[in-house]
Amino acid sequence: MKHPSVFSAALLFAVAWLIAPLSALSQETPSQEAPSQEAPPTPAPAGSQPKAAGREYQPFGDDQVEPPDATITLTPDTTPLTGVFVPGIGSPEIQHSYWVPGLQYGNFIRSSGALQPAVPDWNTTSYIAGTLSLLENWSRAKLGVNYSGGATFSTDKSQGNSYYHQLSFSQSFNWRRWQLAFVDQFSYLPESQFGFGTASSFVIPGVGGSLGLSLPGLQNNYQPNQSVFASVGPRYSNSTTAQVAYELSARGAVSFSASYGFLRFVDPGNFNSNDAIFGAGYNYAVSKKDTIGILYRFSDYQYDNNPQAIRDHVVQMAYGRKVTGKLALQLLAGPEYTGFRVPLLSGATNNLSLAAGANLTYSLPRTSLSAEYNYGVTGGSGVLVGSNTSQVQGNINRRLTRVWHGGISGGYARNTTLGGANVLRVSPSFDSWFAGAGLDRPLGRTASVNVGYTAFFQNVGGMGCTAQVCVDYLQQQVSVSLQWHTRPFVLR
Repeated sequence: MKHPSVFSAALLFAVAWLIAPLSALSQETPSQEAPSQEAPPTPAPAGSQPKAAGREYQPFGDDQVEPPDATITLTPDTTPLTGVFVPGIGSPEIQHSYWVPGLQYGNFIRSSGALQPAVPDWNTTSYIAGTLSLLENWSRAKLGVNYSGGATFSTDKSQGNSYYHQLSFSQSFNWRRWQLAFVDQFSYLPESQFGFGTASSFVIPGVGGSLGLSLPGLQNNYQPNQSVFASVGPRYSNSTTAQVAYELSARGAVSFSASYGFLRFVDPGNFNSNDAIFGAGYNYAVSKKDTIGILYRFSDYQYDNNPQAIRDHVVQMAYGRKVTGKLALQLLAGPEYTGFRVPLLSGATNNLSLAAGANLTYSLPRTSLSAEYNYGVTGGSGVLVGSNTSQVQGNINRRLTRVWHGGISGGYARNTTLGGANVLRVSPSFDSWFAGAGLDRPLGRTASVNVGYTAFFQNVGGMGCTAQVCVDYLQQQVSVSLQWHTRPFVLR
């Protein structure tokens, strides 16, 4: 495990570089300066993840954007503690409905991935894509769409030329006591979504920057898991979720949700999976900032051409704290009961374990941080027929100067087999790591450039694994990406 330690040291160095006070920057006071008419919009910080998108600023006119440090009114996040969404710190008031098209180009230079290759082998993959962000806002409803998609051209023979798509869709309704939300997240990617686009503008769909929409982010429990790099080839992934919440009183509320997702691989050698998830929860506001709750979640995992089926029941106690504009915290823990259609090799047909989770978003004037942790049963990422998964990922973004932004992102996931019929095909455990850092800045009012570095590491443990997916590897990646969009077309 010497390689993860090297990148852990690099990650700590990057954190210190981003967070430590810079004497040269401390003398700048951009927040006290009125932005000039030519001042470019502030882009999303380098390396930001979808969960951090809620800190981006919305347009306040045809193409005018609120200055980064200006005092703006935030609408508090009212999503239920026991619901499907990652809690946020609030969102800016929206004054216009609009849509923005754009173009995106990225070049990723990567190593072969072998730990000790006889001859170093590097390849390059280029992405050329169109982007679109659409916001339609009514008094009691909001529609948001972020999309990126296009062609990929690679000198890597195992990948070749292909295409990619990412789409996030959200429709919400708010009445006096009721909340109703529909969310769909779709992707077609040439590789695992875990760490895809880190330290580049490809990390989230849409035009990005100040005009990019901050759509609700689904918690990991409600998305097909892809945290094993060993799964090979392009894959489709989709998650469709509906949630309704009702306020019983000034302090109490209930929520109900239903989700269906699938993970499909183009190339053979992986497990295609489907999941149906149902949840219900009760929330009680202890104070204006603190909430407690209890939730129940049922997950049903099915696999193509495999007799195994997994039915998972989770009951968790929840605690949440929200400070608008600064902090959003969610903690979850409770028992997990898992049943198997096909008995495990040990003969067991069920298992009792612990399920836990945590989400954190924290914002300072120049620095923002987000992190997510999840422990419990997942679908297996296309390599395992169900797995015990421990996954954590997060990012730190910092505004270095008026135009330069820096960010670091990282993630770790450990997947171990549940002991099903696939134990002879793959190793019982996979450790997957990624860590990246990037810089970005705007180029005028409608363009931005981003440069970054990311490392991916996979360690395979256990015995009886002879398949090609059971290979340790380290892959390094250098990226350069450019993003351009038109000025927003105001709908009303």
